[in-house]
Amino acid sequence: MDIESLRRDTPGCAHKAHLNNAGAALMSRRTLDAVTSHLELEATIGGYEAAAAAHDRIEHTYDALVGLIGADRDEIAFTENATRAWDMAFYGLRFAPGDRILTARAEYASNAIAFLQTARRHGVSVETVPDDEHGQLDVEALRAMTDERVRLIAVTHVPTQSGLVNPAAEIGKVAREFGVTYLLDACQSVGQLPVDVAEIGCDLLTATGRKFLRGPRGTGFLYASRRLTERLEPPFLDLHAATWTGPDAYEVRPDARRFETWETFYAGKIGLGVAVDTALALGPDAIERRVTTLAARLREGLAALPGVHVHDRGLRLSGIVSFTVDGHDSPAVADLLRSRDVNVSVSHATSAQWDLGARGLPTVVRASVHYYNTEEELSRLLDALPLPTV
Repeated sequence: MDIESLRRDTPGCAHKAHLNNAGAALMSRRTLDAVTSHLELEATIGGYEAAAAAHDRIEHTYDALVGLIGADRDEIAFTENATRAWDMAFYGLRFAPGDRILTARAEYASNAIAFLQTARRHGVSVETVPDDEHGQLDVEALRAMTDERVRLIAVTHVPTQSGLVNPAAEIGKVAREFGVTYLLDACQSVGQLPVDVAEIGCDLLTATGRKFLRGPRGTGFLYASRRLTERLEPPFLDLHAATWTGPDAYEVRPDARRFETWETFYAGKIGLGVAVDTALALGPDAIERRVTTLAARLREGLAALPGVHVHDRGLRLSGIVSFTVDGHDSPAVADLLRSRDVNVSVSHATSAQWDLGARGLPTVVRASVHYYNTEEELSRLLDALPLPTV
């Protein structure tokens, strides 16, 4: 990678050491221009007319996503965010009393809340699979827990905290072995790791544009496998997702776009396609190598500082680095870093009760690197940390 060229094409690199890519990565100039030029077109000729004029660029986004995750075109739905994509998939499933949902201990709050709501509504059992010795989901424990009552295996590929990468493909093998629907939250993995839905074996996958894909906010997508789509009716429909075929009849469209709505963020959709094009041109394998190398160096630097504790777990680690500083609460550390032009964020136990809460960690500082970051920026973070206090 030509890092200097990539940084020149990223306006934010001139102002901050942006180490909050797990929150929202910096858009490239090319992506930004794609979004703003379409907004300008809408303002000039009208929204409907701009959408018609940009038809090919809008449709290209589906082709780009197909190339990114190895799906077919009719298996992709564009959504306004990853949460909406995940909800459309999850709430499209049908549950009955006695059904079981198996999930991971590092699951994200929004997903866990949906599980618990479904448990209250339908008498479903929500069970977390134990971690293995590395801190990731124990695949053999998952196999032992799976039986004919398991309706869904739902796992976050790269959790919002803790740095780990769950063994998605191995989980997929268990799901296929037992014929269980497999929903993978790839919100933090798409864009920083290679993701292939055929290799993983998931039935459903959701992701966002704003994180490691470097797309605009207000964009996301859902992969729904052809073998499952016709058995899933979205929790709500409109005239895009279905056709009103008679006074008392409607017909749901046959492809994954049944999970979309007619009104959408066209400028963002075009921008997402451009961002995916950039990721494909660089290569997911090359991106992973760059990201994981930078993250490993940051962990080494943090671990060498007195009173600083790295809390990442997993046999395979991502670009997300979680740490605390003795005597300083994490929000205060994040505020201090931001005041010195180093962007990070904070993960709270309320976002990961089964992980951070269980480990007695109310908060951790989360630094997340991307390929356009530099070792000098890592040093800026390390140098700006407060000294530990007793």
